[in-house]
Amino acid sequence: MPGCCGCWEVLRPPRYKHLVDSIFPANPQDGLVKNNMDKLTFYAMTTSEKLDRIGMYLEQRLSRDISRHRIGFVFVAMDALDQLLVACHAHSLNLFVESFLKMVQKLLECDEPELQILATQSFIKFANIEEDTPSYHRRYDFFVSKFSVMSHSGNRNENVKSKIRGAGLLGLQGVVRKTVSDDLQVNIWDPVHMDKIVPSLLYNMHTPEFMSVNLESPRDEEHPAYIAEMVFRDLVCRASYGNVKSVLQPVLCHIDNHRLWVPNEFAVKCFKVIMYSVQIQRKQQYGYLVIQMLMSHLDTHTNSDPGIKASIIEVLYESVLISAGGSIGPSVLDVFNTLLRHLKISVDNKSSDSEKRNMEKKFEEAIINTIGEFANNLPDYQKIEIMMFIMGKFPQFGENEEMGFNMDNYLQTMLLKTLLKVATKYKTVIMNNAFPPEFLHPLLRISILEDPGLRVVVQEILHTLLDRHENTNKLKTVTIPKDVVSQLDLTIDKVPRQDSLFMKKNGIQFYWHIKENLQMDTNKARNFEALYCTMCLISIEMGGDDILVELIRLALDIQQMALDSKLPSTHQCCNHAIVAAYLNVVAQINNLSPLVQYLSDLLELRRKEASHLLPEFAFNRANRPSSVKDDDYPTENKMEERWLFDQTTLQEILTDCGHDASRLSAPLAQRPHSTMGTMLHDSAVASSMSDIGSINIELDSMESSPLLSRKKVEEITVESLKKMLAEDQSQKREEEAKKRQEIFDTFQNAPFEEILARAEAKSNCFHDKLYEILETTSPESPNHSEESLNAVPVFEMQFPSLYVY
Repeated sequence: MPGCCGCWEVLRPPRYKHLVDSIFPANPQDGLVKNNMDKLTFYAMTTSEKLDRIGMYLEQRLSRDISRHRIGFVFVAMDALDQLLVACHAHSLNLFVESFLKMVQKLLECDEPELQILATQSFIKFANIEEDTPSYHRRYDFFVSKFSVMSHSGNRNENVKSKIRGAGLLGLQGVVRKTVSDDLQVNIWDPVHMDKIVPSLLYNMHTPEFMSVNLESPRDEEHPAYIAEMVFRDLVCRASYGNVKSVLQPVLCHIDNHRLWVPNEFAVKCFKVIMYSVQIQRKQQYGYLVIQMLMSHLDTHTNSDPGIKASIIEVLYESVLISAGGSIGPSVLDVFNTLLRHLKISVDNKSSDSEKRNMEKKFEEAIINTIGEFANNLPDYQKIEIMMFIMGKFPQFGENEEMGFNMDNYLQTMLLKTLLKVATKYKTVIMNNAFPPEFLHPLLRISILEDPGLRVVVQEILHTLLDRHENTNKLKTVTIPKDVVSQLDLTIDKVPRQDSLFMKKNGIQFYWHIKENLQMDTNKARNFEALYCTMCLISIEMGGDDILVELIRLALDIQQMALDSKLPSTHQCCNHAIVAAYLNVVAQINNLSPLVQYLSDLLELRRKEASHLLPEFAFNRANRPSSVKDDDYPTENKMEERWLFDQTTLQEILTDCGHDASRLSAPLAQRPHSTMGTMLHDSAVASSMSDIGSINIELDSMESSPLLSRKKVEEITVESLKKMLAEDQSQKREEEAKKRQEIFDTFQNAPFEEILARAEAKSNCFHDKLYEILETTSPESPNHSEESLNAVPVFEMQFPSLYVY
């Protein structure tokens, strides 16, 4: 008997099997036998080397129960597995996990929805466990594929379909969570996995429930759409810098494949989720990667329907709004260059289809708005650089005709609108920073384009950059109020000194281009109103006492230009009305009471005798040249001087007010007519003006030279040399010192325009003297041919001002 008992002892099952069998109840509805489960857990924790065998045995029982369709015992087995996973953290857990994953896979392969959901729940619990040791051989390809299939479930029962899809989405989140933090695991960011995960999420997000979500409305957290959004946010948050593109590329492909750009509500919402998810993790620097991907994707749609391109630009715009300062990235000019390139391509695409052309216009407006929003995120100094960059997209004036002013007006309009959009984002502090010469001179050159609509846009750009106190809208209409400041509610501050210096240096550029604009015969009422607004803003923002006389001289020059020009009568009326309204503003903002009284008297006289010279008549848009009769608007011979502003009277008023009015008698420095060849040298002329002092000094020395003071060269003799040596040297030094002091005082106190006028006069004198010298020294040969006699002498050739000293 003792030997027989020993034999039966060998045949008895191992203890771990006995403990596993004891956890299964007689009735599966009763669930796990809790006391026996505690014993099994304690045994597994104390003898961790048995854990893998416990897992294998549970796998065998589970397979048997599945094949026999004993679903209750399947739930018991999975419950036991879940508890063992949570309780045990031994080094041998990896072997147990292999058995666990095989059981989960078998359940997922079943057709019963409840078993698939059960397997997914167990996998999610496993995904939340932090493992101590890495696994080199574990793969999750099956789970990615299976969970993706479940998220596309088409079960006829809506409730069951919703549960299966929700389980599949959560399973995908579990796979990402389990693999993303372990470099030794499979790379979940590979395209083979992302091409399954991301479309599954987007497929479930593209539902009416997701599109109509409202922050105030209650949300069904178990709905697949909301689960997909939550998983998608989590996926983007977990993406590192190098993996963001791995998520974005499937998003763009999904929207392309399912034609979800038009309409683009879903695309906009998806990228809002992406951008906000990036912001949550304090990865603002990642935002520009999203922008970069969108712009690269726009390049792939260059030849696509304009509606698609417009939708992509709108998505880009919304993304920039969220990304704020991180939307640009390191390559600032590349971003703007890409957008401007697409703008030009769209403008060049002159489709005869009106519907397609309307879509192109929508696309162009979207580009302009997006450029403006991009610029809004830049520092001010870069905004000026961007405006200069946009200006560079205009053709160089003075090249060939094809690239000059015959450039397509619509493209010019789009570029100017883009420039205006960027300008609205710039906050002017100092005029010298807002108008660098490289930007100011080209902008003023563009202001005299032939198209009146383009000229208005240029003036609006100037308004935006000049106006620091939001006075533009108050000066849009040409009026003559009795109290300008209070009635128009103008905001006026003291002019900074640096702005006065800026105006002294660049004022002539503004004045000349304003005059050129006012005498263009293609002007409309809005052109005159825009120019009036520009003149008033210059007076308010930079019109200090130093340039007050120049501002009034500008008005007098405009008045004289209106008298001398052959403009239509309506244009002449507008010019005279602008002069009156402008002088009214200048007089009142500078508190020149005598000038205000003089203007009041003259305007009262105009109301009685020449109402056509007032804004009420001149800016009546019903007027036409034919509607102004001879009785209403006199010809030049009938123009009464008492209706005009008198220069002498203005000079006396300014003198009485303590201003140096001597400069009022000299007109503003004349500039050549606005031909393309001369305008090319605007910036060079401006820079050469700063060296005018050296020109004056040289001319003074030339004028005092004996060679230029005589028409004939004086013969040098011994007597003349003795006479020169006998002169009092001290007297000569005093005269030279006095002359130097006069030159110094002139350049220190005289206005710039007066110095320029004197330089021009002395330059003409120099040319006359040079002509006389060359005429006296040139040999007279009777054998000159007729051709040589008719040739233009070298000394009569017209050289640019930069080469004349």
